[in-house]
Amino acid sequence: MFFQSTFSHLATALDARVIAGLSMMLFGAAMVLAVGFTPLAEVHNTTHDTRHATGFPCH
Repeated sequence: MFFQSTFSHLATALDARVIAGLSMMLFGAAMVLAVGFTPLAEVHNTTHDTRHATGFPCH
């Protein structure tokens, strides 16, 4: 009985971490796409400069 409740608790914690991780990846992808394709030149250029400053290649 002890092992069953412990494993179910660990499975629930793991499920929560997986859901949180996938949610953050989806949110990050949405933000990159939203800012990358925005028609506002200031926002796009700021993001572009930030990518260069952090060392991410973009073109």
